[in-house]
Amino acid sequence: MSENMISVTQFSNYVKQIFNSEELLHNISIYGEVSDFNVVRGTAYFNLKDSESLLPCVRFSVDELSYVPKEGDMVIVVGSPNYYTKGGRFSFVVKEIKAYGLGVLYQQFLELKAKLEKEGLFDEKNKKPIPKFIKKIGVVTSETGAVIQDIIDVSHRRNPMLNILLYPAKVQGIGAEQTICAGIEALDQTDVDVIIVARGGGSLEDLSTFNTEIVARAIFNANKPLISAVGHETDFTIADFVADLRAPTPSAAAEIVSSDVGAFVERFNVVLQKIDSTYTDIIESGKENIFDLFDEICVFMEKNIDRKHKPLNELMIGFKHVSDSSFVQIAQKLDLLTSKIELNNPLSILKRGYASIENNGKRVAKLSDAKVDDEVQIKVVDGKFLAKITNKEEN
Repeated sequence: MSENMISVTQFSNYVKQIFNSEELLHNISIYGEVSDFNVVRGTAYFNLKDSESLLPCVRFSVDELSYVPKEGDMVIVVGSPNYYTKGGRFSFVVKEIKAYGLGVLYQQFLELKAKLEKEGLFDEKNKKPIPKFIKKIGVVTSETGAVIQDIIDVSHRRNPMLNILLYPAKVQGIGAEQTICAGIEALDQTDVDVIIVARGGGSLEDLSTFNTEIVARAIFNANKPLISAVGHETDFTIADFVADLRAPTPSAAAEIVSSDVGAFVERFNVVLQKIDSTYTDIIESGKENIFDLFDEICVFMEKNIDRKHKPLNELMIGFKHVSDSSFVQIAQKLDLLTSKIELNNPLSILKRGYASIENNGKRVAKLSDAKVDDEVQIKVVDGKFLAKITNKEEN
């Protein structure tokens, strides 16, 4: 039996120690094509290959990646080799994954842009106007990043009454596209006036979620007006082209949707001052015009009263003369009528010794107006008495 024999564990630990101690093997950058990409409980397992060799790779906490490759992508992985002694497996532990040159991602960006543009997803005629007076906004972004805080700060500084409804979504990594689409669809069913899809700046890989077809179509299919606020001012994504409006930054989007209440109040006060000043001038001018008109009326009246005074006096004298003669004639006629009335007054007749006879309320003027045994009422000048007819005799 050989004296140099070692156990499996000793050999495995020796190989592992070589990998760990060799500094040149740490943080190596290797490029190749991704194959058999699979994620299990947050860990990605895949192979990196070229035309002649294959390297098994593993990436822990895959959801923290800014760029998640897919089958067939050319990538650069940065990491270190590792030998798993219990399983006897060699793998390359990946710390970072990047597209193999920006040219690949950019080419994909251009191809998708051309496809969607041809379908009309970028046409101005399909873009909805952003409302002028907004009461409630919906925001699709990460709930832990600085983006949502910037939107809240800017919006409430300009308009404290503005309501903000957040749909927390992943903005990069595996599943980010799905959560963004779900956020757009969910907010589209609420009473928000506009939707903002936002994230901070980053590289082309960092913004790759917003250069996907699924996100582009979710934006296009939204019924609510939608603003894309992805990256910095110099960053452009497919989402920007499809959205109804592109904002250069999330903070700029917040300014667009929030009316500056302070500036509005200031402008309103200026308008009120102008109105007050204008009406004050009108009133003062009106007063002066009224006073001038009153003076003219007074002068006119003075001139015309003096001129009309003499004819008026003559008219009054003539009227008095006519009135006096008319009154004398009327008085004479009135005395004559009074005398006639007095002569025909029943009381005057009674005073001369005559009487008035009534039978059951009817006047007795002749014998036929009463019969024997009727009681009649006889009126004299100072009263009345009853009498009974015992006989009737004709003259």
